[in-house]
Amino acid sequence: MNKRIILFSFAFLAAVFYVNAQSGFGIKAGLSYNSNGKLLDEAGTIIDNKGSGKAGYNLGIYDQFDFGPIYIRPELVYTKTTSEYLLNTGGTADYKIARLDMPVLVGLKLIGPLNIFAGPAFQYILENDFKGIKADNIKNDFTVGINIGVSIELGRLGLDARYERGLSSNEASWTKAGNIFTLDARPEQIIFSLSYQLSKKK
Repeated sequence: MNKRIILFSFAFLAAVFYVNAQSGFGIKAGLSYNSNGKLLDEAGTIIDNKGSGKAGYNLGIYDQFDFGPIYIRPELVYTKTTSEYLLNTGGTADYKIARLDMPVLVGLKLIGPLNIFAGPAFQYILENDFKGIKADNIKNDFTVGINIGVSIELGRLGLDARYERGLSSNEASWTKAGNIFTLDARPEQIIFSLSYQLSKKK
């Protein structure tokens, strides 16, 4: 899929969110603790069973549409994550991913300010880098994951904690010194976010 078309689609969705600010349009930012899957050599030997998690961050916008105790919350988020891998040489290397995420969450208001939510997250990878090597042969730029979490609303301020897992099988591959390596690019992370509602709900 053409990158310009996807980027235009995300920009269009951002404009739609803003135009429909009569619900609960706002901004959000947060930190994450994440990891990816197995790192393999060309023989299929596991070099590192799973990358060690490192801190990442996210910045974005959201819109929330309330239907009684149920709400729908689409988000548009820029996410940067890093995982550390142990190499068969004994050293370590970081795998860095930058992407655009569009979670579409369905939430349920429980007691007072407490909510629970879940929904798919459509993910478009902008950049991925492993120890200075651009893993251009990543299988899919566009993938799908899932978000599950809880949130608290305190007036215009919101706090949420969520678990995210990539569902689409996805690998990055590259060649170094004649050896072929593959890396599971699916994210798995815990995300903590702070949001602020810019528009009042009508």
